[in-house]
Amino acid sequence: MYTKVAKKGGVGFNNSMFKIKNGLLAPARIVKSPNYDDRGDEDDISLIVIHNISLPPNEFGGKGIEQLFTNTLDKTKHPFYEEIHELRVSSHLLIRRDGEIVQFVPFHKRAWHAGVSQYLGRDVCNDFSIGIEMEGTDFEPFEEIQYKTLNDVIFALLKNYPTLNSSAITGHENIAPERKTDPGPYFNWDKLSLMLKAKLPARCEK
Repeated sequence: MYTKVAKKGGVGFNNSMFKIKNGLLAPARIVKSPNYDDRGDEDDISLIVIHNISLPPNEFGGKGIEQLFTNTLDKTKHPFYEEIHELRVSSHLLIRRDGEIVQFVPFHKRAWHAGVSQYLGRDVCNDFSIGIEMEGTDFEPFEEIQYKTLNDVIFALLKNYPTLNSSAITGHENIAPERKTDPGPYFNWDKLSLMLKAKLPARCEK
């Protein structure tokens, strides 16, 4: 499926069906989130951050994630929703357990996914990063199709945003180690490293 057409950061780009236009990824399903704003510099996109999420906790396939990111979460539907329904958060992408991609925020806009965070001495990682949520938890493996989809997504991002590099990919737990644990111990960084020919996760301390 992949044909090497260019080299950057040790990765051979491919001719996959994934395309980006106006900050939107095809074939992602678009669900617009209001939880974003402008980047200080739209050309400064230099980090990819991997997260995990499941709503309700440890359950897959429902509407909770999309409702959270669109501020429509019904606090009466689950006890945990009482704690989070007022959060105003988002991510650029969600990769579901079956490999489906949902996009909430255009890549050139700033999604609210990282919170208080630091990468190589830079604070506020939302300013310069792309956030990708993997539907999953800290307590069980991710699906093979999710890794394949993530790989294809990253290839498309590297091809379209010259400031990105395959070595600048890390987890939420790495940029916010005192607050976050995702994507968690079951995320297979070795698998992603092999796919991208890079040593991951990226080192975050300066």
